[in-house]
Amino acid sequence: MLDWPHAPVHRLMEAGAFIVTAGTYLKRRYFDTPEKLSLLQKNLFELAETYHWRLQAWAIMGNHYHFMAISPENPASLKELIRRLHGRTARELNQLDRFPGRKVWFQYWDSHITYQKSYLARLKYVHLNPVHHGLVSAAEQYPWCSASWFEAKAAPAFQKTVLSLPTDRINIVDDF
Repeated sequence: MLDWPHAPVHRLMEAGAFIVTAGTYLKRRYFDTPEKLSLLQKNLFELAETYHWRLQAWAIMGNHYHFMAISPENPASLKELIRRLHGRTARELNQLDRFPGRKVWFQYWDSHITYQKSYLARLKYVHLNPVHHGLVSAAEQYPWCSASWFEAKAAPAFQKTVLSLPTDRINIVDDF
C-alpha cells in the first residue's frame, strides 16, 4: 500500500494503545480562554466515552492537543471520534467568537504504540506537555491535562516508573 505523501497516515487496524496529536489551522491559538479550553476537554471526554476509547493521558493547549487512549475492539472508530470532535468544537468555538465557518483544525496524527517503554515514555510526555510549552511550572497546576488526575489515581510505584523515563528521543509532532 502506498501512502499519500502530503498527509499523516492513519493505520487503525489493531486494537491497543494510541497517541493522538492535533493542531489548529495555521497553529493559531483559538482555544485562548479557560472557557474554550474546557469546551475542547469536555467534548474530548464525551466522545471518548461514546466511542469506548479509554483515555490514559491528555493535554489541551491553545493551538493543539495530545491524548493517549486504549482503543475499543474497533480502532478505526478513532477517525469518527476525531471527525466529530473537530466538527463539534469548531462549530461551538466559532459560535462563541461570532466567526461562523472559520477553519479551526488542520489535521491530526496518530500512532499505535506497541512497546511498553514507548507507551510509558509517551504517558510522561503528554502529562508534562503544559510544562514543555511553558504554561506552568508543574503540570499538576494545569487544569486541562491529566497530570493531577495521574498523581491522584495512579499507584506511587507506577508514577515513579513513568516519571523516570526519558522523553528526549520521542518523535511526536509538537512544534506549536
